[in-house]
Amino acid sequence: MINKDINVNNGSSGGKLAPGEVKVLMAGLMISLLVGALDNSIMSTAMPQVISSLGGMAYYVWPFTIYLLCSTMAIILSGKLSDIYGRKRILVSGIALFIAASTLCGFAGDMLQLTFFRGIQGIGGGILMTIPFIVVAEVFPPRQRGKYAGILSSVFGLANVLGPVLGGVITGFMGWRWVFFINIPVGIAAIYILRSYFPHMEEVVKERIIDYGGIITLTAALSSLFLALTFIKDPAVPQSLLATLFIFTGVMIAAFAYVEKRSREPILPLHLFKNSIFNVSAVAMFLASAVMFCGIIYLPLFMQGVQNLSPAYSGVLITPMLLSLTFSSIIAGQIISKTGTYKKLAVVSFVLLTGGMALLSTMGTGTGILEVVIYSAILGAGTGMTYPIFNVAVQNAVSKREIAVGTASMQFFRNIGATVALPIFGVIVNLTINMDINMATKIPANLMNLAVHNVYLTGLVISIMGLIACLFLKDAVLSNRMEGETPSKELKNSNNDKMELGEKAK
Repeated sequence: MINKDINVNNGSSGGKLAPGEVKVLMAGLMISLLVGALDNSIMSTAMPQVISSLGGMAYYVWPFTIYLLCSTMAIILSGKLSDIYGRKRILVSGIALFIAASTLCGFAGDMLQLTFFRGIQGIGGGILMTIPFIVVAEVFPPRQRGKYAGILSSVFGLANVLGPVLGGVITGFMGWRWVFFINIPVGIAAIYILRSYFPHMEEVVKERIIDYGGIITLTAALSSLFLALTFIKDPAVPQSLLATLFIFTGVMIAAFAYVEKRSREPILPLHLFKNSIFNVSAVAMFLASAVMFCGIIYLPLFMQGVQNLSPAYSGVLITPMLLSLTFSSIIAGQIISKTGTYKKLAVVSFVLLTGGMALLSTMGTGTGILEVVIYSAILGAGTGMTYPIFNVAVQNAVSKREIAVGTASMQFFRNIGATVALPIFGVIVNLTINMDINMATKIPANLMNLAVHNVYLTGLVISIMGLIACLFLKDAVLSNRMEGETPSKELKNSNNDKMELGEKAK
């Protein structure tokens, strides 16, 4: 329990948030984050009813893909826009946009309309999943950020647990349209809380210069990448078109780097990549996200295709993994708050990820239910720890002016990790069984087991890469005061290390 006033970075006003105000502010931020995090998991349950009502089975994947694309772009843009227009304004605008798009989705008359409105909803969702972490970085001192970032990060696990259940209940009793309409009262409540209790924050960037070149080139790069990855398993799409999309992605990434190097207010400052802490954290978030989705997507496939369990039972058995993700995120944040360091935790998180993937890769037709639960819970614990650790590491390694961009970048690389990894895992499965898993009526259990085994071996390699990367993460003793009061001290005493973390004072 918080029993004293919390220092808050209020710009020139300087001030404190009372314990009650901290709780209400965190409640508002958590509700905002939960609304955005819940959306895709709720939709996964409701989608069969949507198809039954609107038709358009050929477009089944598009409402998910367009949401992920638009939210990924919004994540990286929202950090810089909140620098220019203020955290509160952008967050409230994001919630309002999400509510409006949810309303339109609920009234959609066909799949093409739903897909378009889901894109708009994704823009709001990307904002909702980014700004709360930026607010925590600016409201709380470095040492306390881990605690509150851990609480926020636990929302992702909670959303994965509640989403399918809520989607099923709402669709079954009220109809699929209420999956969207339910966002309206929740979003309005979040806006009310945030408008009333959001602390004053000084705008970081005085000149309102928008990096249009960066926005255009990044949008083009991500759009072509998403299209290529979406169709990579589609035999109807010519290989020449896929190659063209990948080449165009590379060209646009090069153009984005060129534009960012010359922009006065870049949406992703390239000099951040000169900071080793930023680089290691970005790689770690990318790889951890890939490993997490490896578990979440293919564990139910193993249970149903290899062990012949029902979908409902497999859903129950994956819950311990998601709960361990939720609680480990909170615990990791508390440990960071008490110890003031993060490197050892980062290493431990990837040790758990590696151990979890190694254990999952040993599963077969004779694996017991208890073993599946324990193995997946270990994987979930490692995944949950990564969220607060690398957010706090980056927030402490960059200047106050770049906290928003640094935080948004971590969420960005997390999204990209899942986007790139899932099609790769899908190709591994298809190559192993040598048939289209979506068209096959029955796949032999031993063949399915081999396919999932190969996916988990790939996940194991990815987690080992993340563990190696964490060994290069530079540590710091986090201050329990706001940055303006006293700087964080480094554990490393070499001049080079001091210059590395000291760049944030420039």
